[in-house]
Amino acid sequence: MIRISTIFIAICMVLIAASLGLVLYSMAGLSTTESAIVALTALTFLILYNAVSMRLRDRTDVGSQIADLSRGTADLARQVAEFGRRMNAIEAKISTTDMSGQDRIQSVMGEIGELGTLVKQLAGSVAAHDDILVGSAVAAPRVTAPQGASDVVDISAPAKSGEKPSPPGRVDNAQILIAIKNAIEASRIDLYLQPMVTLPQRKVRFYEAVSRLRDDKDQVIAAGDFIVTAEAAGLIGQIDNMVLLRCVQVLRRLMIRSKDVGVFCNLSATTLGNPAAFSQCVDFLEANRALAPSLVLEFKQNTFRHLGPVESEHLATLARLGYGFSIDNVTDLRIDARELADRSVKFIKIPAAMLLDQKQLSSTDIHAADLSDLLARFGIDLVAERIEGERSVVDLLDYDVRYGQGFLFAPPRPLRPEGAVSVPTETPPPAAIAASAPATAPVADPHRLTGNAALARRAAKS
Repeated sequence: MIRISTIFIAICMVLIAASLGLVLYSMAGLSTTESAIVALTALTFLILYNAVSMRLRDRTDVGSQIADLSRGTADLARQVAEFGRRMNAIEAKISTTDMSGQDRIQSVMGEIGELGTLVKQLAGSVAAHDDILVGSAVAAPRVTAPQGASDVVDISAPAKSGEKPSPPGRVDNAQILIAIKNAIEASRIDLYLQPMVTLPQRKVRFYEAVSRLRDDKDQVIAAGDFIVTAEAAGLIGQIDNMVLLRCVQVLRRLMIRSKDVGVFCNLSATTLGNPAAFSQCVDFLEANRALAPSLVLEFKQNTFRHLGPVESEHLATLARLGYGFSIDNVTDLRIDARELADRSVKFIKIPAAMLLDQKQLSSTDIHAADLSDLLARFGIDLVAERIEGERSVVDLLDYDVRYGQGFLFAPPRPLRPEGAVSVPTETPPPAAIAASAPATAPVADPHRLTGNAALARRAAKS
């Protein structure tokens, strides 16, 4: 279909040629034939000029369109290649998860069977306990647990307030190594969370994830008791991967309730220097790089001071993915803030006692009161940890410390079932924390057992 602009241009060219012939006929004295020939010649030149100009313009438009199409095709090819790489990584992870999932299902089935046996034993002990209470004619005497119930729950007497359990017997490295291997196979590495609060508001801003290990008897082994053995046996990489996975799961649940919350996850120097273990960690962290602003990877001060070429390259890889770092286990205040900032360090944890120790300050080049401002100029926040008294908080406020962590605010506590955790807007007072702290071992309530005796008998019969 001919466009209106083309028709308009044709009419204009005809008018121009006719006008030229009329001018030559009337003013130049040419004959009608000569004027008509000149007019036709001018019209021919105008038509040729218009055709050539339109062809050049169309060629330019087509060239730009082809260039745009080439760029779009190249972008599409890059995206297809990226999607293919991601699909291969997902398929590899799914195949690995399926193999480990079958082993976990078998272990879970075994644990369910053991729980069923324990429930029957508990129901039998509760029924016997209720029979003793009902048959007594005097005030309820002290009840003795029946045979076989002592390993389930202690019902002889309630635990005294503030009483601490006696520490378990010291075990050698061989026993710890066996416990570590069994815990890794049975996935008995638990995660404890300790809040980090803002000062002086005391609002929870971060959580530090602390790993605990349970042996075959469900006795808790702290990280300080098994880390060295796990590093020597080459098992710390598996532990760090499990802890990192659970930290990401916890962080996702926390961010559903509040976006202004983060998690500190400890990584070992051995994992940072082991290419095989680190490759697993970095693949997982790259897949979850959307959480990088809220997931802080924590290393010891000694690790940063003895970085080798491999460790430095691995640390730079994590920084390129957008992850920030934290330094703990600080032994002195000889800190190069510029160098730490260049390595993407965002937080430094220093014990409150070290910040307030005048003898420690005399051996440093900067006073603790100026340390927070110095670190802040390089984008590093100072965290005072191991705070146990209100007096320490008052003194630290004079040092412009932004964050605090310690038993004064809350001790490390295990995750709730399914990893659910709550995000309080402010920490409770110390008295409330002490009152709400869970007991180290469950203690049965005789009155509650008596009220549920009928239910226990039915469970024992079934």
